[in-house]
Amino acid sequence: MVYEENDFQTRHIGPGEQETVEMLKAIGVESLDRLIDETIPASIRMKEPLELPPAMSEFRYLQHVRSIARKNRVYKSYLGQGYYNCVTPPVIQRNIFENPGWYTQYTPYQAEIAQGRLEALLNFQTMVMDMTAMPVANASLLDEGTAAAEAMSMAYGIVNRQQNGHPANRLFVSNRCFLQTIEVVKCRAEALGIDVVVGEHETVKFDSSFFAALVQYPAEDGAVLDYRAFIQRVHEAGALAIVATDLLSLALLTPPGEFGADIVVGNSQRFGVPMGYGGPHAAFFATKSEYIRNIPGRIIGVSIDVHNSTAFRMTLQTREQHIRREKATSNICTAQALLAIMAGMYAVYHGPEGIRRIAMRVHALAQTLDDELKRLGYRQLNAVYFDTLKIDTGDARIATDVHRLAQEAGMNFRRIDETHIGISLDETTLQEDVQTILDLFARAKNSPINAIEWKSIGEVRLPEPFHRTSLYLQHPIFNRYHSESEMMRYIKSLENKDLSLMHSMISLGSCTMKLNAAAELMPVSWPEFAHLHPFAPIEQAEGYQQIFRELEQYLCAITGLAAVSFQPNSGAQGELTGLLVIRAYHADRGQRQRNVVLIPASAHGTNPASATMAGMKVVVVNCDDRGNIDLDDLRLKAQAYNDTLAALMVTYPSTFGVFEEKIQEICDIVHEHGGQVYMDGANMNAQVGLTSPALIGADVCHLNLHKTFAIPHGGGGPGMGPICVAEHLVPYLPGHPFAPSGAGGKRIRAVTSAPWSSASILLISYGYIRMLGARGVTDATKYAILNANYLKAKLEPHYPVLYQGKNGRVAHEFILNTRIFKDQANVDVEDIAKRLMDYGFHAPTVSFPVAGTLMIEPTESESKAELDRFIEALISIRQEIDEIKDGKADRSDNPLKNAPHTVHEATKDNWTHPYTRQKAVFPLSYLRFRKFWPSVGRINNTYGDRNVVCSCPPIEAYAETLE
Repeated sequence: MVYEENDFQTRHIGPGEQETVEMLKAIGVESLDRLIDETIPASIRMKEPLELPPAMSEFRYLQHVRSIARKNRVYKSYLGQGYYNCVTPPVIQRNIFENPGWYTQYTPYQAEIAQGRLEALLNFQTMVMDMTAMPVANASLLDEGTAAAEAMSMAYGIVNRQQNGHPANRLFVSNRCFLQTIEVVKCRAEALGIDVVVGEHETVKFDSSFFAALVQYPAEDGAVLDYRAFIQRVHEAGALAIVATDLLSLALLTPPGEFGADIVVGNSQRFGVPMGYGGPHAAFFATKSEYIRNIPGRIIGVSIDVHNSTAFRMTLQTREQHIRREKATSNICTAQALLAIMAGMYAVYHGPEGIRRIAMRVHALAQTLDDELKRLGYRQLNAVYFDTLKIDTGDARIATDVHRLAQEAGMNFRRIDETHIGISLDETTLQEDVQTILDLFARAKNSPINAIEWKSIGEVRLPEPFHRTSLYLQHPIFNRYHSESEMMRYIKSLENKDLSLMHSMISLGSCTMKLNAAAELMPVSWPEFAHLHPFAPIEQAEGYQQIFRELEQYLCAITGLAAVSFQPNSGAQGELTGLLVIRAYHADRGQRQRNVVLIPASAHGTNPASATMAGMKVVVVNCDDRGNIDLDDLRLKAQAYNDTLAALMVTYPSTFGVFEEKIQEICDIVHEHGGQVYMDGANMNAQVGLTSPALIGADVCHLNLHKTFAIPHGGGGPGMGPICVAEHLVPYLPGHPFAPSGAGGKRIRAVTSAPWSSASILLISYGYIRMLGARGVTDATKYAILNANYLKAKLEPHYPVLYQGKNGRVAHEFILNTRIFKDQANVDVEDIAKRLMDYGFHAPTVSFPVAGTLMIEPTESESKAELDRFIEALISIRQEIDEIKDGKADRSDNPLKNAPHTVHEATKDNWTHPYTRQKAVFPLSYLRFRKFWPSVGRINNTYGDRNVVCSCPPIEAYAETLE
C-alpha cells in the first residue's frame, strides 16, 4: 500500500471539491476545464504540462530546503561595504518579521485600517531625520544604490528647473563611494543622458555643468572625511550635495545635515535587519524641507480624521507615477515597508542611549584592534574611522597569509589590493573575535602577541569636527518601550489597528493578495540564509546558488523564456530593467534611434514612468470600449514610428481583466516594425501553466514574485521583480561587480546594490513552486479564474461589470462600475471602499485602471465561504445605496458617507445619525462574532496635504485618538 503525503495544494487553494461544483453551477458552466476554455484563447494555450519537479509536502520540503541551507557556510564577515551583521531583537523577529499580522498587510492606501504600520513607518521617518539631522525623510526606498540613483534624478530635476535654458547634466561621484552604488548610479544616469564623473573629491573642479555631487560618509574604506569645504564648493557651483551614510555611525559622527548636505541616503539594514545575502533591506532618503514635494516614493504624514483626532496617512505625491505617468520624476511605487518597520522598531526598542551604546562598543573594539595591530607592526591608514580599518600589511605574502588564516578561522576579510586589507566590525563582534583576528595577524608575521589593552566603551576617539554633539531620538516614542513587556505590547497594539490577511480576504485587483504559507517563509529566518554577506566568496553560498539555478529553471519553464535576472527588487525596477535590456539590444545592433515605447491607455502608471526613466519616449495606444488594444491605432502608430519603435509594453491579461483574443497579432505588429514586446507580469496569476509570455509573443517580462509567487506584501514591501528574457536578449542582462559573471561585455550595469538583490525572499517563491509542483501551480491559476468568475456571477445582478471576454468570462480579476451611484445616491467609489471597512474587509482596488470603479481579484487561496461573506457584504452595501436612492436614507448623513465607524463613535452617549448604531457597525450578523474595528474615522486628506508633518507628532496627539 502507498501512503500519500499531505498535499500542499489543498492547503493553498481555497475551494474544496464540493465547493467547486457549487461555484461552477453558479457561473453556469459544467466544469473547471470548460471555464478555462471559455476564458483563455485556444491559440495561446499550452499544449503540454509544465516541466517542474513533483510537488512536495510541507514536511518533505522543509527537510529538502534544510539540506540546501547546510551548503551555505556562514563565516564571520568583516567585509562591510554597506552590509553588516547585526542583532535582530527577538521581540522584533518573532512579533514582526515572523508575524503574518505584519507581513500580510497591504500597502496603506486605505489609511483608516492601516494606522499601526503607518505609525511604525512614521517612527522610521523620524529616526532617519534625527540620525541624519535632516528635516524630511520618506518611508524607505529599495536599497542604497537605487536611493542614490533617485537622489541623482531628484537633484537633476531641481537644479535644471533653475537653469533658465542652460542645462547642467554632470554628476560628480567620489571614487570613495561603494562600488555597487557607483555602478547603479551609472546605469540609471546613462539612460537619462547624465554624465557621471568619478574622481577624487579633493581635486575635482566644479562649474555650472554639474548639478550634484555624491560622497560616502564614512568612505568605502572606512575613512571618515571632512566634507565641509567640498560641499561649500558644490554649492558655489549651484549644485546639490548628496551624502550616502551609515546610520549607526551617526550615533557618534557629526551628521550630514550639520555640514551642509542637501540629500542624505543610505541603508538601514544594520538596525536589526538580517543581511540575507543582500536583502531585503530598507534604504532611507532624507532631504531639506523645500524639496519635500520632489521626494521619490512614499511619505507618511500626520492628518486628522472626521472627528478631529490625529490620524496618519500617505501624503503628497505617493502615487505620482499613476497621476503624472510619463511626466513622473520617478517610477517608484513601492517601499521596503516591513524592513523599515523593523529598523524603526530597533530604534524604539533601544532608544537613544541604547543606540549610542551599541555604536560606542563597535567603535571601542575597532580602536582596540587598531592599536593592537600597530603594536604588531602593521600600519592602519584611516586617520579617523568608526568601525572599519584599512590595514597596510606592507607585503603581498603577508596579506595572502592573513586571508588564508582568516578563511581557516571562518572569517572573511576584504582584500582591497595585494597589500591592503579592510576589516569592518559590527554589533555582533565579540572580544574573542578581536582576539582571534589579532592572533592570525600575529601568526602571519610570526610575531608574539601581547596582552590586549581593551579600550573602554567610553573612549570615543573622534576629533573635531567629527564628534557628534547634537541629540537624537528624543521623541517619547523612542524612550518608553525598552523592556520586552512594553515593547511586545506596543507592537501588538499597532498590529491590532491593521487589517491583514489574518482577518479577511484582501481582494485588490492587480495586487494578488494570496496565501503566504508559513512553510514558504520559515527558511528566511534560518541563520544559514539570514546571516550571509552578499559579497562573501561564492563558494560559501552554494545553497543560495542552488536556489538561484533551480528557481531560474522553474521560471523559464513557466514563462517559456530563456533566462532570468534576479536583480530587480520591485515590479517597477523590473519594468525599468527590462526596458534597459531592450535599449541595450537595439544599441548593440546599431539602432540607438529606437527610443519610442507604445503603451496602451489602460496600462499601469508605472509603465510610462519606467519608460521615461529608461530614456524613452512614450506614445499612448488607444483601447476600444471592451478594454482591448485598438489594433487600428496600434498599426497606425507602429507604422508612424517604424524607424524609432523600441518596444510595446503590454499587460496580459489586460489591466481590465480580459484575455485579449488578438494578443499574438498585437505582438506580431510590433515585431514587424522592429520593436520588442515587454510584457508586464502583474497578471501572471492568470497565466501560469495555461499560457505564457513566450506563447503570446513577448520578448521580456518581469514577474511580481510578491504577487503570483507568494512573497508577502509586507505592508507595502518587500517586493521582487526579476525579469525573464528570450534568447536574443540574454547577453544584455544586468551584470554586477561582485557577481561571478561580473559586468562588461554586452551586459547592462547593475540595477541594484546586491548581485541577487533581495536574495533571502527568493526562498519563498522557490518553496511555492516546489510544494505545488506543475499541477499545483496550474490549478492555482485555474482556481484564481474560477474565484473571479464566481464573484462576477454573484455580483453582476447588483453591480455592472465593466469589461468581459467574448464568452462573458473574466480572467483572474474584474472591474465593477460604481460610477452610476454618484447621480443616483450621491455615493462615490470611496464611500463604498470606506463602508467595506465596517464589514471587516479591505476595499478592492479603487479607481484603477478606470476612475470611479472597483477592481476585484479574489486569488485562488480564498474559500467559497470567504467569497460568500464578501459577496454578502457588497450586496448589503448595494441595498444601502438603494435606500438612499429611494429616499429611505439621507443623501448626506448615511452609513456610506460616514464610514468607517469607530468603536469610540459607536459607544458615545450622544448618537446623532438618523440610522441605528447596529446598522452602522453590525449591518450583518457575522460581524457580531467577527468584527474588525477601524481605529480612526475617515481621514481628511486635504488637511494632511496642506499641513505637512512627516515626523512623530507630540505624544499628546496619540492620546487624542483615544478620547
